[in-house]
Amino acid sequence: MSEGFFDILWPTLFSTVQDIAPIVGVLAVFQVLVLRRRLPHARRMVVGFAFVLLGLALFLIGLEQALFPIGETMARQLTAPDMLGTLGIDGEVDWRNYWLVYVFAAAIGFATTVAEPALIAVSVKAEEVSGGAIKAWGLRFAVAVGVAVGVSLGCFRIVTGTPLPWYIIAAYLVVIVQTFQSSKTIVPLAYDSGGVTTSTVTVPVVAALGLGLAASIPGRSPLIDGFGLIAFASVFPIITVLGYTMATNYTYRWKDRKARGGSES
Repeated sequence: MSEGFFDILWPTLFSTVQDIAPIVGVLAVFQVLVLRRRLPHARRMVVGFAFVLLGLALFLIGLEQALFPIGETMARQLTAPDMLGTLGIDGEVDWRNYWLVYVFAAAIGFATTVAEPALIAVSVKAEEVSGGAIKAWGLRFAVAVGVAVGVSLGCFRIVTGTPLPWYIIAAYLVVIVQTFQSSKTIVPLAYDSGGVTTSTVTVPVVAALGLGLAASIPGRSPLIDGFGLIAFASVFPIITVLGYTMATNYTYRWKDRKARGGSES
């Protein structure tokens, strides 16, 4: 058992060192040739760098050994014939039989987003910078709802086989309209929310779900139809965050008008 683990660990660790080496090289060149200063806390940085390499290697092993197989297995089980029933006329796929897939996609999208470390960090900083006007949990909930809707809709696209650009273009048209209707202070945060949510936890599970679903449906290509879920998980959080802030502003305005009306009477 341990020998098998180390047989996987060493090649992954070596590959991780190769990937990180260019970054270290750039930092070293600028530190020595441009800044011309000694590296502060060199021993601490070396130890931290070693932990980063080990952590990345273990994370990659976890992706290959756990997260990707889980997503593919769940997609395969949810699309099994005993779960879906019969196909439609002439063997065509009936999208209504895949409702459990849509529910699972929404649930896993919501859960992975709430647990996303990058989103947690951004939401906490947003609450600090805004002085509490933007609540960390409110922002995380809005982003998680967006990912849930996006991933579920992306699975619907895979099942139906409809072109991906139609959905993405329509979603970004909504984003453009919301951008002009929203406060300038929230637009950058909303755009960043679409990026930070597609990170270490969400991407592996969502990608595995899309690939497994495309491989399980007759007539679908994992290469053509399996990818694209990450695009849904990126754009729909922007829509929900902008919608959340617009709804919050309208609520505050309504309460303010109600309070003024009551005081005048």
